Amino acid sequence: MKRIGAHVSAGGGVENAPLNALSIGATAFAMFTKNQRQWKARPLTPESIEAFRENLEQAEIESRFVLPHDSYLINLAHPEAEGLKKSRDAFLDEMMRCEQLGLELLNFHPGSHLGKATEDESLAIVAESINCALESTSAVTAVIENTAGQGTNLGYRFEHLAAIIDRVEDKKRVGVCLDTCHTFTAGYDLRTMEACDRTFGEFAEIVGFEYLRGVHLNDSKPELGARVDRHESLGKGKLGWEVFRYIMNDNRFEEIPMVLETVDDSLWPEEIRQLYALQEQSARS
Repeated sequence: MKRIGAHVSAGGGVENAPLNALSIGATAFAMFTKNQRQWKARPLTPESIEAFRENLEQAEIESRFVLPHDSYLINLAHPEAEGLKKSRDAFLDEMMRCEQLGLELLNFHPGSHLGKATEDESLAIVAESINCALESTSAVTAVIENTAGQGTNLGYRFEHLAAIIDRVEDKKRVGVCLDTCHTFTAGYDLRTMEACDRTFGEFAEIVGFEYLRGVHLNDSKPELGARVDRHESLGKGKLGWEVFRYIMNDNRFEEIPMVLETVDDSLWPEEIRQLYALQEQSARS
């Protein structure tokens, strides 16, 4: 089964996120477990944790289909010792918050070298950051999101993802989240079925679908290879519908959280319906 949802608000408490997902007809969702624009956050209370688990059960969404995202402030490739320690401490806190909530995944951007290190040096720093977090936790998988390659960001090539995974010691607790907009603006075409065959074939060869733990379903405002991260509502950007039709009818995308981060959240219920309709149309044809 395809598990589709969106990055919903956890405003007022993490326990509200499952109910927000339920309200849009989601079978998966993403969320922040704390304010993503702040380094520090209050610890989760026992009451909030219990309410989150109860609401998750009410929404009939299993914990493995929740894809939390860490703070955008974190840079696990930071080239300076002070900045790296601050990021690693914050990332560990995010991992521990996921464990408290009974969640299995934590999605994150690999980080940026800030022009002060080579890409290969920085990828090794990211992998060591992951190793440090995994050593101090027991249940959560670190899910690396591919990026558009804006500025000095890492992760815009499949080879970057593979290089990080290769250096992670516990391969069972590392995975990848593919963002369709990021993939496209990083230079991988997804506009036709044939292009999807090539791009996902390349991903299978370089990284491997066994590491795919989530997908972000976004159309793209920028053109192919623009190296700019700007999402668009489904069917309204430069990607069009074919990549989403492909994903909805490819068994390699079964039973993982696939979430919308499109720009108009009022469209999320309809976008979810449209995605499932693509699957039904293929079954009838």
